[in-house]
Amino acid sequence: MKRIALDDPRYYFNRHLQWLEFNRHVLEEARDKNNPLLERVRFLAITASNLDEFVEVRVSSFLQRIEHGSRETGADGLTAEEELAKVTAEMHLFVRDQYKCWNEELLPALARQSIRVLSVKELGIKAARTAKTFYERRILPMLTPVTVDPSHPFPRVMNKALCVAFILRRRRGGNGKPYFGVVTIPRALPRLLCIPSDDGAIQYIFLQDLISTHAAKLYRGYEILAHASFRVTRNSNLYLEAEETRNLLDAVDSQIAQRRKGEAVRLKIEAGAHAEIVERLVSTFDLEESLVFRVRGPVNLQRVTHLYDETRRPDLKFPPFSPRLVRVGQDADNFFESIRRQDTLIHHTYESYDTAVNFIRTAAQDPRVLSIKQTLYRTSSDSPIVRALIEAAGKKEVTVVVELKASFDEATNIRWARSLEDAGVQVFHGVVGLKTHAKLTLVVRQDPEGKIRRYAHLGTGNYNPSTARFYTDLSLFTRDEAITSAVHNTFNYLTAYAEQPNYKPLMLAPVDMARSCIALIDREARNARRGKPARIIVKINALVDPPVIQALYRASRSGVEIDLIVRGQCALVPGLRGISSRIRVRSIVGRFLEHSRIFYFENRGNPEIYLGSADWMPRNLYERVEVLFPVKDAALRTRVATEILGAYLRGASTRFSLWIYPALKFARRSSNCI
Repeated sequence: MKRIALDDPRYYFNRHLQWLEFNRHVLEEARDKNNPLLERVRFLAITASNLDEFVEVRVSSFLQRIEHGSRETGADGLTAEEELAKVTAEMHLFVRDQYKCWNEELLPALARQSIRVLSVKELGIKAARTAKTFYERRILPMLTPVTVDPSHPFPRVMNKALCVAFILRRRRGGNGKPYFGVVTIPRALPRLLCIPSDDGAIQYIFLQDLISTHAAKLYRGYEILAHASFRVTRNSNLYLEAEETRNLLDAVDSQIAQRRKGEAVRLKIEAGAHAEIVERLVSTFDLEESLVFRVRGPVNLQRVTHLYDETRRPDLKFPPFSPRLVRVGQDADNFFESIRRQDTLIHHTYESYDTAVNFIRTAAQDPRVLSIKQTLYRTSSDSPIVRALIEAAGKKEVTVVVELKASFDEATNIRWARSLEDAGVQVFHGVVGLKTHAKLTLVVRQDPEGKIRRYAHLGTGNYNPSTARFYTDLSLFTRDEAITSAVHNTFNYLTAYAEQPNYKPLMLAPVDMARSCIALIDREARNARRGKPARIIVKINALVDPPVIQALYRASRSGVEIDLIVRGQCALVPGLRGISSRIRVRSIVGRFLEHSRIFYFENRGNPEIYLGSADWMPRNLYERVEVLFPVKDAALRTRVATEILGAYLRGASTRFSLWIYPALKFARRSSNCI
């Protein structure tokens, strides 16, 4: 083959622009008339939530790099300044399309279904009177107006807090001088209010509109010249020097409070806001004009999900979906005997996550179980899994590795860590400098015949029964000695940094996962060159690691057929003649959030399949503790290859674009965590 420099920036998409393209796919779901109307509203809210997090973490990282004078470029050759310029330009286009969808598509469609979102001025006399009474009794007592002057500085506006700004003039005195006022709206108040109508229609008004309409009661003695609602997004990255932190839990707890006060990154404000209001806010928050977004509608589109939650119109939502319950034994002995006889694979959300919960509950209650070890990255605020571990702590050895720096779930994890410690659980926080993202449970049990065995659960998704209802993930239950021994060694790595020469049959990041994945890709390339069966199918959330991408390019050039199912960011450019002509990339967005990671390697007709929690991203391969685990059982490998991957690949497109497969149409559902 002709030698080609595979690190050429032309061969890489920008990962952040690709993420924005993914969010545009979600917006397409909001615009898709084949989706039920309220589900479309929910998809729109998801795009707003996604964009908030992107700004808080990604855009803020560009600004930090620029501030530090970094000239480092990514695989695509862009500097931080160039990335920021391209990303903000695309964000403005995206926000424009969000509000076009809201104003021109969803609002008229809702109105046709007798669901109206109105301004206060559009309310009938009776409804307006009801709204005013609600304001005076429930809202006004909670508001604190501020007039900015030398003795009243501009208030500290918290991250993503909804605010209303005013231009004011004293009715008496003041020499006609304009004043600036700010009201921060408490988070406890609902952003959308349902107001009874005379004609039986469902009608809502936005809270900020009601406050602005009756602001004279807040600013008595002032004339209100102008007003506009606004919202500031702040830098939400955590800054931790873990090696220098003696108590990581307290350090993260402290940083969470600081996150709400980080530097301003973006301002969203009503279109048509008075120029003086905009100028004052831009100056106060020290923002560039490119990071000011003027919008024709609510400044927090995420809150329109309230329409979905509060509107009792099941005919405008997806039909309820009930996953199949997979029973693994009726009691503890049968449960573990079933796993001992044969590995069990559960495909969430099509099959109930109760099986995973029951595995941990059964282990917690079973007197034959001697110890339980588990990792926790994200879990629900009322987690039955954590409660089972707390219950087990007084009866057996329980060890839990809690990741405190799980983005935006730190507060929940801190609460659970302290509850577990109080119950007597040994709580650890993993390896210094590395997030623990692996999904592992290890149970040591003395079976009825007296033999001590290890049982493991390994998953692709978090131990979170709530999100498991709409995340697609895979769970493997096994007593395979090689796998459970490697899981045991992984926990030793997490709690004592005790390293092994290898962790086979697992791949462990950051120890050997990147190297092992590239070796498997290169093996397929060698097989193709020798005329042996060679193919790669990978389903992941993101593909941005340059060494892995270059390995895939080499494999394509060697003749390997490669299908990549990448939900979000994909820096690999498919279809390049002589580079990636045998690579096809697809993205699936639908009713359920595609979350499972599956890695299929043909291996000369003897396929190997790995599952796990890791994407092909630098952070997963080099900055986290991640695990990929093999599917050893032949019947389960066939199921993964044909029933699961086969469903994704049927009706495949050769384009790099959104593709929702007809076979998965029944499974569409939205998620606020896409």
